[in-house]
Amino acid sequence: MADKEKSLVDILLDEEDMSDVILYDNDDNAVKFEQIAIIPDVIDGQPRLYAILQPIDALDGVGDDEALLFRVFTEENDGEDNVVFEEDMEIAEAVFEKYYKLIEE
Repeated sequence: MADKEKSLVDILLDEEDMSDVILYDNDDNAVKFEQIAIIPDVIDGQPRLYAILQPIDALDGVGDDEALLFRVFTEENDGEDNVVFEEDMEIAEAVFEKYYKLIEE
């Protein structure tokens, strides 16, 4: 029996799988990202999961040494795996701060 193809969220949550992640922009263009970290957090009493991803190829408005934050939605949350760019700058700053503390330890 063939293995089921892994979903994007399965790839992100698998500590052994460091495959590049492919997301699609608003124009349906594939954008390849390198996995940097998965950060669990609690916002307003609700558990949330975030992925820090760095574009592999040049991406407008993103420097070569910059990464982007995406909120990870799993099937348990809404019935469908999904990854969405986090637009709330306060949340993004708090999650990146948590990431920086983790890498210092």
